[in-house]
Amino acid sequence: MVNDRQNLDLSAFSRVPGGAAVEWLISDQAIPYPEAIELMEARVADIAAGRASELVWLLEHPSLYTSGTSGKTADLLDPRFPIFASGRGGQLTYHGPGQRVAYVMLDLKQRRPDVRAYVASLEEWIIRTLAAFNVRGERREDRVGVWVARPDKGRGFEDKIAAIGVRLRRWVSFHGISINVEPELAHFQAIIPCGVTDPRYGVTSLADLGLTATSADVDIALRQAFEDVFEHQRLPEGI
Repeated sequence: MVNDRQNLDLSAFSRVPGGAAVEWLISDQAIPYPEAIELMEARVADIAAGRASELVWLLEHPSLYTSGTSGKTADLLDPRFPIFASGRGGQLTYHGPGQRVAYVMLDLKQRRPDVRAYVASLEEWIIRTLAAFNVRGERREDRVGVWVARPDKGRGFEDKIAAIGVRLRRWVSFHGISINVEPELAHFQAIIPCGVTDPRYGVTSLADLGLTATSADVDIALRQAFEDVFEHQRLPEGI
């Protein structure tokens, strides 16, 4: 089922004239999850107070699991890696080497205070990023994230290639998205990813689809797609 979020007008998430440019931070080393949370918490507070510009942070984590606000203990099948409670939306997911995480800290008060449309904009960002590698990502009505049809596996089979989990504080966003570039997909078998139990729905990556993209390649595509979705300046309301 195609997600009706694709029909939302996402243009209002562009920057208003005079707004400061979004800062980009790229970490070359794997960042421990508590350290990432600490940085995000501090930056979100500064953005909300007008002391800092918006930020997109690209990184990887060491192998770990995170549980969102809808997470269930039963979805952890094999605690092979540390698990961290997270204030983001969603359920259980895996992070680790070969997966590009983008933490997105935007001031939605200055863009559009609409959570549903913001999630749709993140989906659009992922879809456009994947298109740079000739991968067709799609939304689904009953499943969050971005999915790839897998007719090679059977009728109706689909795999998730990117996850979304967000949180807002004073209308400043944090947490964000993850795209599977070349992670160890077997690590997802230790959990029920995002609570999806239907055997037709699995997890994939760019490497699993036969592509040899690197995280650096994905970073370039992410930045270009971000500009298309979030960076075009718009006229103030009433003009």
